[in-house]
Amino acid sequence: MKERTAWFGILGLMVMLISACGIDDTQLSVDKNGKTVVERFGQLQVIGTKLCTEGGKPIQLRGMSSFGLQWAGKYANEDVIGWLRDDWNIQVWRAAMYLTEGGYIQNPVIKEKVISSIEAALKLGVYVIVDWHVLSDKNPQAYQAKAIEFFTDIAQQYRKYPHIIYEICNEPNGKDVTWQGNIKPYAEAVIAAIRQYDPDNIIIVGTPNWSQDVDVAAADPIQNQKNIMYTLHFYAGTHGQELRAKAEKALAKGLPLFVTEWGTSDASGGGGFYMEKSKEWLSFLKKHKISWVNWSVNNKGEESGALVYNADREGKGYWKDSDLSESGRFVRKVLRNEIRIP
Repeated sequence: MKERTAWFGILGLMVMLISACGIDDTQLSVDKNGKTVVERFGQLQVIGTKLCTEGGKPIQLRGMSSFGLQWAGKYANEDVIGWLRDDWNIQVWRAAMYLTEGGYIQNPVIKEKVISSIEAALKLGVYVIVDWHVLSDKNPQAYQAKAIEFFTDIAQQYRKYPHIIYEICNEPNGKDVTWQGNIKPYAEAVIAAIRQYDPDNIIIVGTPNWSQDVDVAAADPIQNQKNIMYTLHFYAGTHGQELRAKAEKALAKGLPLFVTEWGTSDASGGGGFYMEKSKEWLSFLKKHKISWVNWSVNNKGEESGALVYNADREGKGYWKDSDLSESGRFVRKVLRNEIRIP
């Protein structure tokens, strides 16, 4: 469309300016030759603790997550994801499909928003995380049969595309939901189902305690599987050095981490905007080349949302600065490499 063509030209100018500042093309959604991130990186793989390109070069993907698709599914479309690629410089989009709270288990049509996200990512040349958003349901085994059915279908449809990343268990939680007793056996079953059809694409496994106890998973990781990563989630106003220490312990044991969700607020999604604490986390992630996805594209008016209250009610993208929250303005600048993270 005309608008995207115009903005693609602006993106090209941004690429040239970034290149002049010495930033390499691994930090770009589209490089100076017009190649998308998927065209450049190809089939992702895990080597040691690092996410790597098809050629074996360690990379750090950066991007944005949808809010729950049952509430904010209007943003799961090519216009918005294209805007995020061209203006925000995202390399990965996460489609957050809740199971309960009006999500997939109660309303299976929500799957169409995941499919629209995937199809947009294929056209735009960005990676897409298919997120089975375990949250209020706590134990991933509660809907294990449905998860196997869902991911088997996605793997059959999209196995030939390197764009796809499977996130099979967002945030398992609850004192009775353990790694060895619930999460690991669930993951092994779902991974086996995916691997019947898709032997290569990255699979990300949730970890205990709202995907914080990565050290527990590191003590007993999934065996005999390639291209498996593990989820670390944080909110800058709530989680700090104690959680980074857990991450360092997991990395030291060889556990590959992917931050599929983080926020600039506290864990409630509100409570303020924590820019300096966010920068501390981003510096840590950059140091360890841990990929990340920011929560989230919504217009609820909460601090962790990218948009201010009631902005872009139709889901069209092309946002003005006044449409963005403090978090949205900050994360956009980080993604565009306008704020340098040490």
